This record gives sequence, structure tokens and C-alpha cells, in this order.
Amino acid sequence: MALDAIERESMEYDIVIVGAGPAGLAAAIRLKQVNADLSVAVLEKGSEVGAHILSGVVIDPKALDELLPDWREASDRPLSTQVTKDELKLLGQAGALALPHVIMPPLMNNHGNFIGSLGHVCRWLGAKAEELGVEIYPGFAGAALVYDETGTVKGVQVGDMGVTREGEMGPDFTPGINILAKYTLIGEGVRGSLAKQIIAKYSLDEGKQPQKYGVGLKEVWQIAPEKHRPGLVQHAFGWPLDWHTGGGSFLYHWGDNLVSVGYVVHLNYKNPWLSPFEEFQRFKQHPEVRPVFEGAKRLSYGARAITEGGLQSVPKLAFPGGVLIGCSAGFVNVPRIKGSHNAMKTGMLAAEAAAAAIGEGRAGDVLETYQCAYEKSWVYKDLLLVRNVKPLLSKFGTLLGLALGGVDMWCTTLFGGWSPFGTQKHGKTDAQSLLPAAKCEKIDYPKPDGVISFDKLSSVFLSNTNHEENQPIHLKVADLALQKSSELDVFGGPSSRYCPAGVYEWVEDGAGQRFQINAQNCVHCKTCDIKDPNQNINWTTPQGGEGPIYQNM
Repeated sequence: MALDAIERESMEYDIVIVGAGPAGLAAAIRLKQVNADLSVAVLEKGSEVGAHILSGVVIDPKALDELLPDWREASDRPLSTQVTKDELKLLGQAGALALPHVIMPPLMNNHGNFIGSLGHVCRWLGAKAEELGVEIYPGFAGAALVYDETGTVKGVQVGDMGVTREGEMGPDFTPGINILAKYTLIGEGVRGSLAKQIIAKYSLDEGKQPQKYGVGLKEVWQIAPEKHRPGLVQHAFGWPLDWHTGGGSFLYHWGDNLVSVGYVVHLNYKNPWLSPFEEFQRFKQHPEVRPVFEGAKRLSYGARAITEGGLQSVPKLAFPGGVLIGCSAGFVNVPRIKGSHNAMKTGMLAAEAAAAAIGEGRAGDVLETYQCAYEKSWVYKDLLLVRNVKPLLSKFGTLLGLALGGVDMWCTTLFGGWSPFGTQKHGKTDAQSLLPAAKCEKIDYPKPDGVISFDKLSSVFLSNTNHEENQPIHLKVADLALQKSSELDVFGGPSSRYCPAGVYEWVEDGAGQRFQINAQNCVHCKTCDIKDPNQNINWTTPQGGEGPIYQNM
């Protein structure tokens, strides 16, 4: 029997939420706070809540304070290290220049924010949601949308288990069920596979700027106690990137002698020889950075894409039968490097709109009240004030772009959103930004020393990533001939460099070079789905419960 001919069992809820991230869990909690009788299910593709969660993270607690006002008094509270010092540095190859924070607008101040692990926060929120009666299903990947005859979303199909590499039913085959609901909330994170389909089907991005992205790479280290400065937040830009390539670093001291260190590279970079992973490893060798990690122990590694388009790129949020919440729509404040507070708030706004609709006896319609609530919320204002920073960086490079971005943020802050630059456009997608390899200079990256810098495979090992090797490859290449003639022959095979997990390789065989996909290494960052110059790679969900199992991330 063909997989698409299977008669699937179904379960029905008032609300189904795809993704147990900050947006999805905040929505689930708010639904129960508004109406305890609502039946709410949360589907999570990770093996447990928090397994696929990765962020810097310095959290603005604004949304958490609204959702659970007494969270700070909880004995098991997930955040305890408050920011005590904020530093911003411009790096050259051999030194650093500290920039005074007085030149930055007030919105850039981290005073009152918390350093920690977003994975810990989500695990804590998950427990709170279950206490309220929310049903959370980890290991349940949302593989497809379920529509009714009018084209309205009426739920989600959970991915099948036990399908063989050839796409056939294996001996342990278990069909995924349909989870049906009056409204479906899509909170699966950046570049989610279902969100991508929904945006295209309902033209939710019509009239909007293309979404922009970065890739963030992160490690957690335990350092010597005498080097630990609890509450210190350091951001830096400049070396090792050139002045035309956007990105920067973060270094946060928190917890039990822990330091989160990471690097973000904006995915509109032009040089196909660039490797974000290698730039991160090179950054750690900077004389201002390396001493922090000498004698320390690396505990964790991971990577994920980040939405960077901001206000101009947020699609329409509501569609027949559901809404987009959190990073599925893209609410990250790029200069602040924060999005969790906005993700949580949009989840709460969506929950309130859906609960009210169900209370009126409605189901399956377009929740326009959610769109209106977002446009009146502090999330919209948060994005309005910084809307030009990303496009100014893209147009003018790091130094001039940051200077103009600073002027812009001061103006929008002082004049209620007005900017002398108006509202800048992004123009093209990140996939369209790559230049042919022949027009760019190759980058000679140093070999890792195994002490401060490392290779990809030893790093992926720390992410606890695992995939059943006999299942169908979840990274779908539409045209292998195009991959050879363009991705390799024109662009020099950038997939082997932009992927931070060693998934893609061009290997020599008897007939020339062959495109090899090591799908078991995939950490679900979605960079390939974004950066492939021909949009020839489509990231889809593997079996539920697979991928990384992040700790402290």
C-alpha cells in the first residue's frame, strides 16, 4: 500500500500547536489561563522539550513577566544570572577597541535582562503548561498539513515512523496520525517546513520584503572560576569577517562558571568560499578571546538559523484555520540579538484571539484579531524602532552601516518611529547574494588546534545528534544535475562550507565529483534551505525524536 493511501487515525483538540519553543509554550499556557476547559495539544519534533532549542541567550523578561508574573519567586526558576555589565567591542586582527555604550540608544541596554539557556526556559515552561492540563507530545514531527475541502487548515499529520530509505513500509512501520483542531498555531521556528508551505499557499508574504537570515553557531564552556565574571555580556564585530560581510560575536558569563560563546554570520554574504563555522573557530583564537577558554572544557555545540528581516519581512500572520507565531513569522530584533520575548508575546496574542473565537462558537476562520493585536502590541514597536538596521548594514557594510543604524535608532526612539531613512528595503533573498566562485578570493582557514578551535565532526558529536540511517533522507535535492552544473561548477560547492555540521560533501568517485549528503549529521539549522543559490535543497522533517539533543543551549 502506498503511504499516501493509508487511512489514518485522528485525534481532535480545540487547539493544536506545532513546536514546543517559547512561542508555542507561551501560547499553550495562555490558552489555559484564558479558558481552562480548552483542549490543547503541543507537537514537538525533538525527543524532549528543549532538545532542539538553541539561542544566545540574553532574555528580555518582559513577556515572561506578563505570562507568569511570579516566575522570579519560583524555587526552580529557569533564569538566575542577571546582566551586570555590558560591553561592545570592535575587533581587529591583533587587538580590540571598546566602544562606549553612551553612544547607543537606550533600547540597546541589557540592564534588567537575564543570561541563561533558552532550552532550560522551554523545559520549565513545558512543565508549567502540563500542570495546567496541556498535552505535550515530544517526538511527534509535524510532517504535513491537513486541509478540508475548502482549503482551510484543519490540523497536522504527524510523521510516519519506520519508513525505509526506499520510501517503503519497514517491519516496524507506524503510520502518523492526524491531529485535528479548530485552530492550528504554527510555531515550529525559523524556516519551518509547514510555515513555508502555508506562506506560499496563502500568499502571506505578498507585498512584503523577502525574509533575511543569519546562521548562529554556539558553544557552551565551563571555565576556570577565577576567569568567570557572572553577568558579563560582551558583543563584538569586525575581525575575522571583512567589512562587507555582516556578523558578530557574543560571549556571556552565567551559571556555574559557564560561558556561552557564539558567532552569527548574516547569510547575505557574497563569497561562496566563506565558512561560518571556520569564522567562528577563528574568532576564538583572537588574543582578546582565547585566554578565557585556556584550561576550560567545551561542553556543548550547536547551530541554527536566525530570522533577520524584521518588520518589513513579517508576513501576514493569519490564514484560514490558523496563525503563524514566533520565528515561524520572524520577530527577531537584529541589533538587540533578541527574539524570545517577541516570540512568547506573539504566542500569547494568538492564544487570546483563538480562545475568544472558540468562545464565540467559531472555528477554522481567519483570526484577523490576532493580526490587529500584533500591530498594536509592543512587539510591533520593538521591530519598528530597528527596522532599518539590517538593510543599512547590507547596503553600506559594517562600519558605515552600524554608524547609520545608530543614527536611525536614535531618531526612531526620540521621534516615535520616524526615521530620516524612511523604511529601507532588503531587495533580494540571501540565496541570490552569492557571487560565482571565480569572482571571489578563496579563504585559507587554519587547521583547528583541538584545544580552542575544533573541526565540524567533533563539534557535532557534542550536539548529541542522531538519525536512523535507514530512513529516507530528509534533505531533498530537486535536481542533482543542477547541483553539479551550478552549485559546484559555478559557485564552487558552498554547501560544504555553509553547513555547520558537515552534512554536504563533494566527493571524488570514478565518474567525477558526486554530491554526498550525510543526513545523520544534520542539526536542523535550515541553513541549506536558505543559502543554496538555486533553492534546490528543501529541508523536511525526519522521523520524530531525531536530530540534536541540546543541553544548556
